[in-house]
This record gives sequence, C-alpha cells and structure tokens, in this order.
Amino acid sequence: MSDKVYNVLFLCTGNSARSILGEAVMNKLGKGRFRAFSAGSQPKGEVHPMAISVLNGMGYDTSGMYSKSWDEFSKSGAPEFDFIFTVCDNAAGEACPVWIGHPMTAHWGIEDPAAVEGDSQREAFLQALRYLTNRISLFLTLPLASIDQMAMKQKLKEIGRSEGASPQAGADK
Repeated sequence: MSDKVYNVLFLCTGNSARSILGEAVMNKLGKGRFRAFSAGSQPKGEVHPMAISVLNGMGYDTSGMYSKSWDEFSKSGAPEFDFIFTVCDNAAGEACPVWIGHPMTAHWGIEDPAAVEGDSQREAFLQALRYLTNRISLFLTLPLASIDQMAMKQKLKEIGRSEGASPQAGADK
C-alpha cells in the first residue's frame, strides 16, 4: 500500500456550497490518504450558511473553511494537485488555470442547492451532500497506485455521471 497522500481540489464558481461540501467529505472519508481543498473562479466571499449547518449537523469538520479564489493555489508554496473535480457546470466551462503537475481532472456536476429557496433548501443541501458522498466513496475504491491514466480518466467520467449528475456531468474536461 502506498504512503502517498493525494491532494484533491474541488472547484465551483462561487466556492460557497458544492465545492465546500466536497472538501469536507473528502477530508473525512479520505483521511490519511487524501487532503482536500476547495476554491472558486469567482468566490462569493463566504460559505453558504446552510452548507455549514448541514455539514456540522452530519459531524463534518468545518473549521477553517472559507470561500476563496483558485488564484490562492497558484501562489508559491501552494499544494500540487493530483485530482481536480469541478462540481458546477459553470466552472466546468470556464478556462481554468494551468495547474502544476497536470492533475487528473473530471466534471462531477450537481445542481446548486443554494439556488433552492425556502423550506426545501436544507433538503437540497442534504441531497447534494449525499451525491458528493456517493461519488467520493466510489472514487476512494479505485486502485490509484496501479490504474493507468486512460482507465482512470474513464472511471472518473463514469463517477461524474452517477446519480444526481447535472446535464454536463461526466463531460470531457
């Protein structure tokens, strides 16, 4: 078994909901094997309060989470990523920075729970959390140390098309 810790970045436009959920789930489920981060191309500047409420209610650590630009990860000393997952369709269509090390990328789009208003918003966040948890759980079963790049790209695309996929999910990145 490899001692390598893989760095994963979850990207969304606003970095306030879905990418935050992905970061929290990966850090909990992948603890010891993965270190997750999140960012946005146009960060909202704050994490959506319902994202924090849902994560805290499910026992996830939200300390230190904040809405940040992907520019933070182009600075000196920033982690080099092994995997980058876009979780919103807008981010998937944007011109991303060139990432050091050319990480494996995939689009795992899901509908924006923050777009739901009123009494249904909590359920929308819980559903987004379930979808991301399922995808991350599938990802964590992959034999990362032994799978070739082409097979990995196909597996990541298949995961992106799993239950709850947005219309562009699983598209080539």
